[in-house]
Amino acid sequence: MSCARVKHPGRNEDSVVKHTSFMFIPSDRLMNCISARSTVKQKLLIMNHRELDLTEAQKAIKSKYPPIEKKYEYLDHTADVQLHAWGNSLEEAFEQCAMAMFGYMTDTETVEPIDTIEVESEGDDMESLLFHFLDDWLFKFSADAFFVPREVKVLNIDRMRFRVRSIGWGEEFSVSKHPQGTEVKAITYSAMQIRDEDKPEILVIIDI
Repeated sequence: MSCARVKHPGRNEDSVVKHTSFMFIPSDRLMNCISARSTVKQKLLIMNHRELDLTEAQKAIKSKYPPIEKKYEYLDHTADVQLHAWGNSLEEAFEQCAMAMFGYMTDTETVEPIDTIEVESEGDDMESLLFHFLDDWLFKFSADAFFVPREVKVLNIDRMRFRVRSIGWGEEFSVSKHPQGTEVKAITYSAMQIRDEDKPEILVIIDI
């Protein structure tokens, strides 16, 4: 069932016109869809409130450093995942969005700040700037140096030229050292939102 909101002349309130449509879906396909969606929801629940099965070595690394402040969460979105990040500034919201992406792939608190990588990204507007910012960091992880950050810091966002400079502290990803979450395949523009207001926040859908 879908709803369309219609404005009536001379009336202040809206009325809702409902349209009902039916589609036959084979039972086996329906069960597969329900099963896949249930699996995604289970993963989201685990990722938002997760306590991964860490080795003693991983626990020791976590205890060496102060806990990471996380201003993000994972929202259900069909077969993909929506990142919701926020901060006291747009720069911090960008940082948290990047860490949400990496946090979906591993427990970033098991990452040690051994190496440093700087990333400069450009776009044509704020949405494309955010896309390239996340995509450039994902490239560092998946195709370049296999770098996973413990922390990402945005040094500057040029809102006029649509450029962002950032730096990350972390190390090379190691299966033996870092727990494995779910691989992020790509960043998408779908339903992307950047709210640069009193409490800046970002919504981005990632392909997993």
